[in-house]
Amino acid sequence: MLSPAARLRGLKPDWLSDPKVWRTEVLAGLVVALALIPEAISFSVIAGVDPAIGLFASFTMAVTLSVVGGRRAMISAATGAVALVIGPLNREHGFGYLVAAVILAGVFQIVLGALGVAKLMRFVPRSVMVGFVNALAILIFMAQVPEMHDVPWAVYPLIVGGLLLMVFFPKLTKVIPAPLVSIVVLTAITVAAAIAVPTVGDKGELPSSLPVPGLPDVPFTLDTLTTVAPYALAMALVGLMESLMTAKLVDDITDTRSNKTRESIGQGIANIVTGFFGGMGGCAMIGQTMINVRVSGARTRLSTFLAGSFLMVLCIVFGPVVSDIPMAALVAVMVMVSFATFDWHSIAPRTLKRMPAGEIAVMVITVAVVVATSNLAIGVVVGSVTAMVIFAKRVARVADVTAVLDPDGTQVVYSVTGELFFASSNDLVTRFAYATDPDEIVIDLSGAHIWDASSVAALDAIGAKYAQRGKTVEIVGLNRPSAVLHGTLSGNLTAGH
Repeated sequence: MLSPAARLRGLKPDWLSDPKVWRTEVLAGLVVALALIPEAISFSVIAGVDPAIGLFASFTMAVTLSVVGGRRAMISAATGAVALVIGPLNREHGFGYLVAAVILAGVFQIVLGALGVAKLMRFVPRSVMVGFVNALAILIFMAQVPEMHDVPWAVYPLIVGGLLLMVFFPKLTKVIPAPLVSIVVLTAITVAAAIAVPTVGDKGELPSSLPVPGLPDVPFTLDTLTTVAPYALAMALVGLMESLMTAKLVDDITDTRSNKTRESIGQGIANIVTGFFGGMGGCAMIGQTMINVRVSGARTRLSTFLAGSFLMVLCIVFGPVVSDIPMAALVAVMVMVSFATFDWHSIAPRTLKRMPAGEIAVMVITVAVVVATSNLAIGVVVGSVTAMVIFAKRVARVADVTAVLDPDGTQVVYSVTGELFFASSNDLVTRFAYATDPDEIVIDLSGAHIWDASSVAALDAIGAKYAQRGKTVEIVGLNRPSAVLHGTLSGNLTAGH
């Protein structure tokens, strides 16, 4: 039996008992915080708000979810997807309405989480997940292209130098994350040599104080609710979709399971907190999560908490220093993340030869839709629907009908095998010889399963066609669920019944 001291040690987080884990988590949080600053400022511009609003949102989202979230080491902050959804509301009605929408979106996410929306993730096929990951990598890279266009020539060797550092430095030691080394070295070079290149400070002014809680400056009326509700619902759905997909991705990378219901509710709590602190809301950030988990090796909540905490410390205390970081250093980090995120095995000729054409089509469609819309949620929905259609078409072919005529010619037995649902049952009616069959027909369903009303309606239609010719139909072999469904719906699906 374990002693109280031993049980207490077992309850301690890894970062409290292992100095190596502590170091990894602290340095990972610092790298993520540095990468968050320009991203948060850029998303603030998309939403049409002051840069401080995006930075405050990143701080409150990360810190809150480090406590209430369901996926350890995942980074949540202000995101482009959320900015695109609520930006129009801010431009049309003002900042107060945006804050109100963020709070209401949090309420929606808590409700959806409690209702079990996270369980829908089981319906996302692997081909969609691969497409999601590859599209994410492409979007991360595309987001860096503007930072490499129409810039001083010195930017390009700095980016190349940063990439080389991140490739070769880990061969020397992995004690310090290579992205952090790259950022420090490139910053030191540009400052010491007075190289004029775009810096973090060029993106916008950093905040000089912590956010203060307060209520949104809107009239608390039904009209306000009807104005913000559509934006809030859209934000809630997009945020949950991206967060749950990111959590699933981190599960695969770390070989651990997350509590996605807790994550859904936690996202809602974090958005409510962010709204009351005047932030623009957010969700899981896939790029920063990849920096934290895949590049830096973080695995605990500490890195998430420190990413948000360091973000505010860097902005408020070390603002002038952070402002001097060249954008080339952060671009190099994100390009490295892009290449590390892309599933290169999925497009290898050997893999493509073995993959079913439908799976490849789903992956390509998911990537194409995400890249075309710059919206991961839309791509996942379209990819999942495409996969379901392909699956339904494939399963529909499995249903088969064979006929055996009695030797005396007075009865015919039709054996139906396979899954009967809307796609397969549509052709079922055409598989019977109504005019030439004898007067007694037996339909044996012992090798089939009835899944929906369409199948029951098809069986009713078959019976009706035989009845018009004065012939009788007997259905046998139904399993219990099929018998219950057939007994409940048969004869009640057409007008007049």
